[in-house]
Amino acid sequence: MANFTAADVKKLRELTGAGMMDCKKALDEAEGNVEKAVEILRVKGQKGVAKREGRNASNGAVVAKLEGGKAGVLVELNCETDFVAKGDRFVEVANTIADHVAKTSPADLEALLATEIESGKTVQAFVDEANATLGEKIVLSRFAQFNDGFVASYLHRTSPDLPPQVGVLVELDKEDAQVAKDVAQHIAAFAPKFLSRADIPADVLENERRVAEATAREEGKPEAALTKIVEGRVTGFVKENAVLEQAFAKDNKKTVQKVLDEAGVTLKRFARFRVGV
Repeated sequence: MANFTAADVKKLRELTGAGMMDCKKALDEAEGNVEKAVEILRVKGQKGVAKREGRNASNGAVVAKLEGGKAGVLVELNCETDFVAKGDRFVEVANTIADHVAKTSPADLEALLATEIESGKTVQAFVDEANATLGEKIVLSRFAQFNDGFVASYLHRTSPDLPPQVGVLVELDKEDAQVAKDVAQHIAAFAPKFLSRADIPADVLENERRVAEATAREEGKPEAALTKIVEGRVTGFVKENAVLEQAFAKDNKKTVQKVLDEAGVTLKRFARFRVGV
């Protein structure tokens, strides 16, 4: 048996996020040398990366980085289990990627994965390394970056022992920290898909109109009333899915648009991520 202590096992777990037994085996193989044990875990982990490709990475975390209200980043990083998701190493990986996005402003996810995050190492390689050391499939799913107005974020924990599972990034045309926070919390709770009616694709509205008409006919509604009924249901769909037309979470007698108008600000755009959705 190699000469190593419980403190060495603890240190190796903190460095790699690997399980206790895997750390003990690696230290034994490395004859107690922590640095060599890290390499052993990485090599063994990399061998298993391909085997993990087909697994479902539906857990994870959403992290945010703000730069004094002038810019912000939202990142979703996924893993297989909540055990790994709540580990310090996993969250550290997510935050490191968010910092990198803030510095490099990649055009899209493909461009982000190809950028160099460390000397000679791309983001994709960085994620693969996490995949290896953590022993689970790790996936960088998406990111958002705003830097053309006043930017704020809100992160929501669905469980106290897990990292945030829901994250929102909002961008206003001018600074108003309270309204930005209120709207971000509203978006987290009500999950709108679009900013306004104008942002809903025409084919989506047309499909809703077809469904509404078919439903009304199935219900035996009179032909003369169909047009009004259909448009009413389409309007209901818009109010459910366009944030500006939703009833405001803190005062359902007002729409989000009304709240923004009263504050004299405009919601330019938003991003909402929920882990695995």
